[in-house]
Amino acid sequence: MSTAKELLAIAVGELGTRESPAGSNKVKYASWFGLNGYPWCAMFVAWVFAQAGVALPARTSSCGILRNYAIKAGMWVTSDYQPGDVVIYDFPGGALTDHCGIVETATSSFVTAIEGNTAVGNDSNGGEVMRRTRSLKQVVGAVRPQFQEEEEEDVVRYKFLADIPVTFRPTIGTLMDAGIIQGDGSDPTGNGDVIDLSHDQVRTLVFAYRGGAFDAKLRAAGLTPAVQ
Repeated sequence: MSTAKELLAIAVGELGTRESPAGSNKVKYASWFGLNGYPWCAMFVAWVFAQAGVALPARTSSCGILRNYAIKAGMWVTSDYQPGDVVIYDFPGGALTDHCGIVETATSSFVTAIEGNTAVGNDSNGGEVMRRTRSLKQVVGAVRPQFQEEEEEDVVRYKFLADIPVTFRPTIGTLMDAGIIQGDGSDPTGNGDVIDLSHDQVRTLVFAYRGGAFDAKLRAAGLTPAVQ
């Protein structure tokens, strides 16, 4: 299980992903779900939560079904939205549940979320992962998942790659080899540089790597991508 911050890091890493060809609803999230070619906003949400190891009340491609299961599970909220909530929208002229996304921030008037299958001018079937800010008047409510609590104790930091726990070290080493993580240049070979990463930063980078967020840069560096 991940924290809300770690889950959002995975979602943010997907910003800019588009279906191909345009207008086809064919995208990696729908392929992973098993419904490639169908509207995929809820499948994007399901994919992100699966990468983070955080449970949703149902595995579904339907915003309406997700809402219904959340209500039954006691995971439905209609105010005070928080980062990591799965917000569900009702746009004018459509059904009660038209679209969904993952909340980044919320105010008393607006919510900003990472959403799949959206675009300016086509809110609920636009074909791209985007950050959108919308009025709370368009929000039906949100699914509130159970996240791992943020650590409140002293922050653990790793000065060198060799200090990182062995579970995470190979991934961080790969990201250093690809130039995604850069040290201070003190070691000509690179992997002995001072990197000074917190434990939280390491976990976030590893989850984003496992979700394929760095695959394009890994390929460009001649390295094997995480998602085949």
